[in-house]
Amino acid sequence: MLRRMDIKDRFRGYLPVIIDLETGGFDSKINPILELACSFVTMNANQLQIDSEFCWAVSPFPGAIIESSSLKVTGIDPDDPYRNESEEKLAINGFFKLVRNKIKAHGCTRAIMVAHNASFDQGFIQSACARCHIKRNPFHPFSTIDTVSLAAVAYGHTVLSESCARAGLDFEESKAHSAAYDANRTAELFCEIVNDSKFPFETNGI
Repeated sequence: MLRRMDIKDRFRGYLPVIIDLETGGFDSKINPILELACSFVTMNANQLQIDSEFCWAVSPFPGAIIESSSLKVTGIDPDDPYRNESEEKLAINGFFKLVRNKIKAHGCTRAIMVAHNASFDQGFIQSACARCHIKRNPFHPFSTIDTVSLAAVAYGHTVLSESCARAGLDFEESKAHSAAYDANRTAELFCEIVNDSKFPFETNGI
């Protein structure tokens, strides 16, 4: 009989937090975060599943450069009065507060970022922290879990939509490049790969 395993046991004390960003370009120093979304996961009968999800529309920091080519891809209108934007510092602090609460709830030591092309998202978050003088970052400073790499090994593909398709997950192209949707699809893909892995669960001795 398999013993119940908590998320802290499955990931060596780390809490995986799946995130997705939509940005105004590829340079974290000069291009802003425009959307930030995250999915939190939990263990249920030794299976990883999505627990809760959050999303912020983020206002560009002063002096930010927004590339028109990026807006064409994301469909974001930074001037839309109905975007209900949060300032960058407020959004990041709000996100980090949620992460810290989840870390405590699961008895983890810190969070580890999970993302599709994780180094990209990590770089933008770290630049935002430096810009906003945020020093309490709950994420591991350099380790991440990259679903591009996981999908390449598990399914032989790296593009999120095709990786989801090969995993048997729905993916609606019309919803792609929304941070909330992409974070959700990345989280489902991550859960699928983790749950399908041959992790050596310990027995309870019975």
